[in-house]
Amino acid sequence: MAHNDMRIAGAREHNLKDVDVTVPRDKITVVTGVSGSGKSSLVFGTIAAESQRQLAETFSSFVRNRLPRQERPQADLLDHLAPAVVIDQRPVGGGARSTVGTMTDIYTALRLLFSRIGTPSAGESTAYSFNDPRGMCPECSGLGRVRRLDLEAFLDRSKSLNEGAIRFKPFEVGSVWWQTYAESGLFDPDLPIGDFSPQDWDKLLYGKGFRVPRRNKSTGEQGHNAYEGLVVRFNRLYLDRDAPAHSRAAVRRVVTEGPCPECGGSRLNEAARASKIDGRSIADLTALDAVDLLAELKQIDDPVGGPVAAAAAGSLERLVDIGLGYLSLDRATASLSGGEAQRLKTVRQLGSSLSGLTYIFDEPTTGLHPRDVHRLTDLLRQLRDKGNTVLVVEHDRDVMAAADHAIDLGPGAGARGGEVVYAGPAAGLGAADTVTGRWLRQRVPVREEVRAPAGWFAVEGASLHNLRDVRVRVPLGVLTAVTGVAGSGKSSLVAEFVRRYGAERGEPVVVDQSAPHASSRSAVISYLGLLDTVRRLFARATGADAALFSFNSRGACPDCKGLGVIRTDLGYLDPVTTRCATCAGRRFNAEALRHTVAGLSIADVFELTADQAAEHFAAEPVLRGPLRALAEVGLGYVRLGQSLTALSGGERQRLKLAGRLDGSGGVYVFDEPTTGLHMADVEVLSGLLDRLVDAGNTVLAVEHNLDVVKRADWVLDLGPDGGRDGGRVVFEGTPAQLAAADTATAEYLRRDLAA
Repeated sequence: MAHNDMRIAGAREHNLKDVDVTVPRDKITVVTGVSGSGKSSLVFGTIAAESQRQLAETFSSFVRNRLPRQERPQADLLDHLAPAVVIDQRPVGGGARSTVGTMTDIYTALRLLFSRIGTPSAGESTAYSFNDPRGMCPECSGLGRVRRLDLEAFLDRSKSLNEGAIRFKPFEVGSVWWQTYAESGLFDPDLPIGDFSPQDWDKLLYGKGFRVPRRNKSTGEQGHNAYEGLVVRFNRLYLDRDAPAHSRAAVRRVVTEGPCPECGGSRLNEAARASKIDGRSIADLTALDAVDLLAELKQIDDPVGGPVAAAAAGSLERLVDIGLGYLSLDRATASLSGGEAQRLKTVRQLGSSLSGLTYIFDEPTTGLHPRDVHRLTDLLRQLRDKGNTVLVVEHDRDVMAAADHAIDLGPGAGARGGEVVYAGPAAGLGAADTVTGRWLRQRVPVREEVRAPAGWFAVEGASLHNLRDVRVRVPLGVLTAVTGVAGSGKSSLVAEFVRRYGAERGEPVVVDQSAPHASSRSAVISYLGLLDTVRRLFARATGADAALFSFNSRGACPDCKGLGVIRTDLGYLDPVTTRCATCAGRRFNAEALRHTVAGLSIADVFELTADQAAEHFAAEPVLRGPLRALAEVGLGYVRLGQSLTALSGGERQRLKLAGRLDGSGGVYVFDEPTTGLHMADVEVLSGLLDRLVDAGNTVLAVEHNLDVVKRADWVLDLGPDGGRDGGRVVFEGTPAQLAAADTATAEYLRRDLAA
């Protein structure tokens, strides 16, 4: 051990069990282990948290009071830490105005370039900004897109109001809103709306500013409501704000969205669009792939604009080097995958001349095709060779092989994890007697006997994003893997399938990468909708009010208010969180804890693991299904009262999946379901997907993990590359047939099988 290596002793965050470990400086260290084994608790909850907390202490009190506050991690010793730069998978943010160009600051350089040499000049740099009134399109306010109600989809002109002329379900015959029009006395409810006079038609759609009578269906009482035309009311309720979750599918069917007709989607006003450099506007340049834009900027040798163009080109080269050359600067960041967003964050670091830092990555291969992983490992080596320490939480075999040092946590997950089961040279991990070591020594074979489709669903003429008039048949009743390099059009094709299948046969169940809602009061039991059932069970058995068994209501501990911890803000010092002494961290007050069912209090139920709860509540069918689903996704060890904020990324993804495992004969669509999963957990997931298919469901999975691809019945491979060079289906067939094909996915499948 070098004298300046990082040393951690007695780490006890979450499930860590007095972990002692050393992280070598100026090396690449990979941290591995099954999902929930304690990787994030060690790397982010302990090392990164303490590094950032101590760094904040170096600032003045005035500055510190305006920075996010980190609590001191539970550990006996954290020595020789370096300032940490955390590059995680949290959404980029920035809202509807955030683009690849604004996030990387390359668009800022382009604005400066056009303000200097663009002709005719639109003015200063801000005149080319769609985030500034001086540059934004007045029609779409710089958003580039407009959403409008499609009246042809919304209304059936051949029918009367009484016959259901309004096709939108929340406004259907008998609804409250329907009464506003059909029973207002303004219109003949039995006359086809297509026969309305121009005045009545305008009033039906756009009228406002007066009141109409309304009868209360329950009491029969007469009242008055403010009148709004159909378009006015729909826009207010569903377009000017986020539509309620239960109405979103119905809204999608009657709304069209497209580029702004004024600016063509460029977001800019006429003056900014008219300014050109070599015949191209700033909107023209930002619409190019990064590779093409780089070539354009390199041709600018103007003495005034040349240095600015060279600076932008340098950032673009880094974008291309990490495998994102297919992105355009006008791409909205909200449309990026977690892996793409993480790599964009990394671009900011590549131009830095700082050294002596600790770069911490959270599963950076997320969203990466096996072909592109080497680009990531090259990046990690660059950061290391500049005199930095690189710490990577990762499950990918190639990243493990590229590391200098490895720390493997386990042996299991949750309470069965939290220990260091291997620490040493990364090359020795494959020989270790750990779950990770054993999986590194074996390979999953290709499925030999595939299941026959129960039918096919045709997707024809798909042109979303970079799809090129794609025509493909999706098999039903089997497991289909949708593969291809990043940017090849996988998600676009699946989105088209979901939209078209939903319109014809019913909405598929979509399990994407968005994290489940998590707050300080969110727990596994509440997320799965089991808490109300348990509360009613206790109320029925004890005769007490159900509210007594809620830590958000009458049952809450009076001191911690049901949180189980006391957070003490020490002004300009670090906040301190301690277990509540009154309830011993159990969240409930003494009155609630006095009541028991089958020997357990409500707090005891919160302490049960999913497996224990399934056994305890075996006679309760409402509870049995969701608890069994937790076990099926490999979360049987998770406590019912465990906060969602304490779960790892992989655990949250599987929890979300567990909440959607019901029914048969449906369609399930997964967006990279192996995100955050260890190789052993991928095996569990593959078994679950098989069981879904065997129950009569259709399963589509957008996936890069070759172990899932090998277990599929059918593969749709897109490419041949990303961006403008993608958007085509380059292979359709079984995994065994894919191994003999000429695609990037096929090449790496053959390599995997030969290893």
